[in-house]
Amino acid sequence: MTRYLLAALLILLLGYGFLKAEPLLFGPTLAVAEPKNGTSVPGGIVSVSGRSLRAAALTLDGAPLLPEADGRFFATLSLPQGGSILTLVATDRFGRSVTRTRSIYVP
Repeated sequence: MTRYLLAALLILLLGYGFLKAEPLLFGPTLAVAEPKNGTSVPGGIVSVSGRSLRAAALTLDGAPLLPEADGRFFATLSLPQGGSILTLVATDRFGRSVTRTRSIYVP
């Protein structure tokens, strides 16, 4: 009986340790919902949105972007005519980063 109790306790402790080590093991994630890559935006007003998890810092073209508590982020940009490349970077507290780029065209 005590063997089973000790085994269950060990499994619980390992599971808890894995949950607490998740940011260290997996690093940040970054998903950009809009704009889609290669989008043409008449008028030049672009909405940028998506979700970032396990990120300590989030930037859009080098400027800080503040996500919501659940990791969702939103920004609205006014772009000049022609082509533009948007660069989003999520960095975790250990210095690992993920980069996503989107090419936008304003006619």
